[in-house]
Amino acid sequence: MNGKNPDKTPKSPAFPREEGPLSSILDLHAVLEGMPIAAVILDKQLRVHMANRAFEALTGYAEERICGLLGYYVFRSSFHRYDWPVASALSDGSSCKDEGDIINLSRQRVPVRLHAHPLPNSEGETVAVLAVLEDLSRDESLPAQDSIEMSGSEIIGHSPSMLKVLKSLPILAQTDSTVLVTGETGTGKDLIAAVIHKLSTRNAGAYVKVNCGALPENLMESELFGHKRGAFTGADRDKPGRFQLADGGTLYLTEIGDLPLALQVKLLTVLDDREVSPLGGTRNISTDVRLITATHRDLEFMTNKGLFRRDLLYRLKVIRIDLPPLRERGDDVLLLASHFLIRFKNKLGKDIKGFSDKAEFHLRNYQYPGNVRELMNIIEYAVSICDGSRIEIGDLPDYLKEERQTVDISEEIPERDKTLATDALPPIPHGNNENLDWQQIERRMIAEALIATRGNRAKAAAKLGWARATLWRKMKKHGLQ
Repeated sequence: MNGKNPDKTPKSPAFPREEGPLSSILDLHAVLEGMPIAAVILDKQLRVHMANRAFEALTGYAEERICGLLGYYVFRSSFHRYDWPVASALSDGSSCKDEGDIINLSRQRVPVRLHAHPLPNSEGETVAVLAVLEDLSRDESLPAQDSIEMSGSEIIGHSPSMLKVLKSLPILAQTDSTVLVTGETGTGKDLIAAVIHKLSTRNAGAYVKVNCGALPENLMESELFGHKRGAFTGADRDKPGRFQLADGGTLYLTEIGDLPLALQVKLLTVLDDREVSPLGGTRNISTDVRLITATHRDLEFMTNKGLFRRDLLYRLKVIRIDLPPLRERGDDVLLLASHFLIRFKNKLGKDIKGFSDKAEFHLRNYQYPGNVRELMNIIEYAVSICDGSRIEIGDLPDYLKEERQTVDISEEIPERDKTLATDALPPIPHGNNENLDWQQIERRMIAEALIATRGNRAKAAAKLGWARATLWRKMKKHGLQ
């Protein structure tokens, strides 16, 4: 190890080490580069300090892009945030290993074996962790792994509800059945429709989108089904409708709940007969279209009120995809926030490493009525006004801080759940986690989970992703019992 990597600027480790003959001549980055396997070093806050080229080859993430980010969001894995081997190695000071999946930059699932080794200083205190990743996809003795290619779609998430949706898309895309995508405003319905078309056998055909809530009712029929010359005043030539334009491809009707009742009847006829009848026309025109619809409305409620045809609803929801709101997707919030941060800092030419712990806390606890779209706007705003190396709480919109919901622990707790009184908890340390070691951070997470669940240990363990025995052991360790 007598040379330095010509393509990399030597970096100093972010943790203390004993000065001596070896430490004075060793280049830690060169050590990593000499390893023929993916390796990354994380500091006491579990943020990426340095990574080698093998790690970039495996994950697709260049070192300069991920330095300073929380390692968990870089790995984007099936390992749980608070119980993955890297955190355990830092907490317990012992080597750990586990098998799971990571999702690379191309949205492909890669099976790996993760080895985590604590790196102590001269006093024996663990001050960093070396994480090594074995690529198991090349092991022919292992069963084939699912691979979901979502490149360019920006559908990001590893929460169970989103993984279930993403895993189903390649299968659903191969059918010609109608699809109904439901979910609150901003949950990503348009992206799901676009991905279904992209993964389908119709991807060489047109992908036509129509917003049923954006067009006046008197123009909607002409837009969907077309018209002949002279059909109405101003119709000076034939015009093909969106069904004709999407022939051989996919027609996506968003906000289908806003479609007038009269046109619902005609749409049902088109689905049954596979023909459209242009306004003013004397013959029907065959159409070969795969129909995808979406809405944020409760169509079942609308059918009960007579605002939507039940027979049409049955035809539209042959396949139904329900997208969860962002507030129910757990750590996907910070994963998406990191994704948008990279996008906007590159767009604006800013050198922002990540989020402060207080900013992360507010991002994680906000309810997001506007879902992913609102989060994207929040991050764009924060990046625009941030003038430091990290997004601080002052860079976030004021309403995000003012409307953050707090947990009401004044409600009566059922006796069977009252395993720990929340008023008996010691105060949670506040401030930037960069001033805390992992033991203090872990203690804070446990206390926050117990307060959020009003002292219910079983729910707190589930919230943290731990077994109850693990929670009890760690509570005893931190004096929280």
